[in-house]
Amino acid sequence: MLNITNLNAFFETEHILKDISFNADLQSKIGIIGPNGSGKTTLLKSIAGITPTKGEIYLNNQNLQKLKSHERAKNIALLQQTSQILFPFTIYETVMQGRYTHQNQTFISKMSTDDKQIVEYWLNRTGLWKLRNRSIKQLSGGQLQRVFLARVMVQEPNIVLLDEPTNHLDLKAQIELTEFLDEWKNEKPHRIVIGVFHDLNLALTFADQIIGLQNGNLVINNKTNEINKKDLNDIFGIDLIKFMKNSLQYWL
Repeated sequence: MLNITNLNAFFETEHILKDISFNADLQSKIGIIGPNGSGKTTLLKSIAGITPTKGEIYLNNQNLQKLKSHERAKNIALLQQTSQILFPFTIYETVMQGRYTHQNQTFISKMSTDDKQIVEYWLNRTGLWKLRNRSIKQLSGGQLQRVFLARVMVQEPNIVLLDEPTNHLDLKAQIELTEFLDEWKNEKPHRIVIGVFHDLNLALTFADQIIGLQNGNLVINNKTNEINKKDLNDIFGIDLIKFMKNSLQYWL
């Protein structure tokens, strides 16, 4: 189980996250929702160890905050909303970067046979093996997202964190991604998926637990099937159910 207790995060003098506490069961899918500026991305980066925090983060009674960064990266992998492309690496080279945490932490590390087999496995799983020698600067947004997803997977984490993973993906690619994550989560009993979703419908469809943030405060922490209309209206400040019904009129 992932246990987060009294988590606080600051940016300079601004208090971003305020005493956030929740638990995530193993093999669960957590959806983080909330308006812009509510602290969703900061929460992910806090769990990943990128943002300095106060509070406690435990995974199966192990204090993740006491682990070195490369040790923490073996437990948690973060797929960020945008990833800078600074160099024209190939798909293969980009995905192989995810194995760095399993190597000897020197500047020049020799890839083992195991590293190469794991990279090949995930390139095949994500449908990228035949494209492995193509420069990532030549890829579409959907292909690039699959590259970064494969790079996350070769870390072999227990927890995958996703910051708006379906951003810039068409509907078919969104469905394929969520099905892929669901399949990955079910393959081993100790895995957890936690994602920030801009699309509320997608969050409610994908996740079995919803974390709702507003102004850095935890205002929703419940099973998805127990979320009520008032919870959603309060966090976004509009009648979401009415809005979604009006949208559906165009399809009926």
